[in-house]
Amino acid sequence: MNKNLPQFCPSVAPDIEAIIQSKLTALEADHGARILFAIESGSRAWGFPSPDSDYDVRFIYARQPDWYLSIEPGRDVIELPVEGEWDINGWDIRKALGLLIKPNPVMLEWLSSPIRYRWDDAVCDRLIRFADKTTFGESCLHHYRNLAVKQWDKHVGDNPDVSLKKYFYILRPALAISWIRQNPCAQPPMNLQALVEGQSLAPELIGHIERLLVLKAAAKEIGHGARIPMIDAFIHEQIAWAEVVAKQDERPDLMAEGDALLRLIVNGRTGEGGAA
Repeated sequence: MNKNLPQFCPSVAPDIEAIIQSKLTALEADHGARILFAIESGSRAWGFPSPDSDYDVRFIYARQPDWYLSIEPGRDVIELPVEGEWDINGWDIRKALGLLIKPNPVMLEWLSSPIRYRWDDAVCDRLIRFADKTTFGESCLHHYRNLAVKQWDKHVGDNPDVSLKKYFYILRPALAISWIRQNPCAQPPMNLQALVEGQSLAPELIGHIERLLVLKAAAKEIGHGARIPMIDAFIHEQIAWAEVVAKQDERPDLMAEGDALLRLIVNGRTGEGGAA
């Protein structure tokens, strides 16, 4: 296990959390929704925040049962306009369960975020158990490969230097691909430190990542630096490997179980017995 990286301490200052809680409570009142869980999803949870990083709050919510009985489906996203350091939005539980069935790595990461603002234990225990029945590994490669390629093309390309923030946005999915290569039956962790520590990587590569983390922690979001050939090579190697590995197609049919879990959650009955 690699242990060279700076210690990752996921935390949010009490005054900031109080503001976030207030905004979440207001959203519940404004939209007639019940937040099931709310977490941090961004550089603060990924393990490489800058001094002025935004707060990327993501949540899953349920509405009143009658809302789901409309002929015309309602909008399944609640979002606040991005203002200053606040980026807050969430998904309806029906949308979330549909994504878990695929499975969707973003939803899986939200359930494993190290920073929680709201967490309904009964509901989240059900969701995690349901997620454990979906496949990880190769079924998530398409997402991580596309994410790495998109970020590379948008922010690096042929440029001689790179935004430290964007470099990490590419490096994290590349590390997730590498994780899947070495741990095909385990979900890749959300934060970068755990991704590095849970797999075998070249000591020199770990050293480069460690130095980047130190620079990123001291730099504002606009911080730039020279590209690192070894990291570039690692990123391209993982992208190339993910491109040729076939996506896993054999997954259990969980639609009926997902429907049952949706009804339990919407009706507030997750504390009752049952397999879902």
